[in-house]
Amino acid sequence: MDQNGHDVERRLVDLETALAHHIKVNDELSDIVADQSKRIEALERRVGMLMQREAERESEGIEYVADQRPPHW
Repeated sequence: MDQNGHDVERRLVDLETALAHHIKVNDELSDIVADQSKRIEALERRVGMLMQREAERESEGIEYVADQRPPHW
């Protein structure tokens, strides 16, 4: 094989290596995004439940001790 053939083969191997690396990184990022999406959905549900609980508490006129001002104020 001549020098030009070696250069083409080396470049092809380099491109295949780079492509394999990019595919691996893309797959890893996809997994991270999917995991974060699940976590965000769970947090949104929790926030929704907390907001609903707080709305119910306010509608019942309940005031918790933690929300009251100390007597010295």
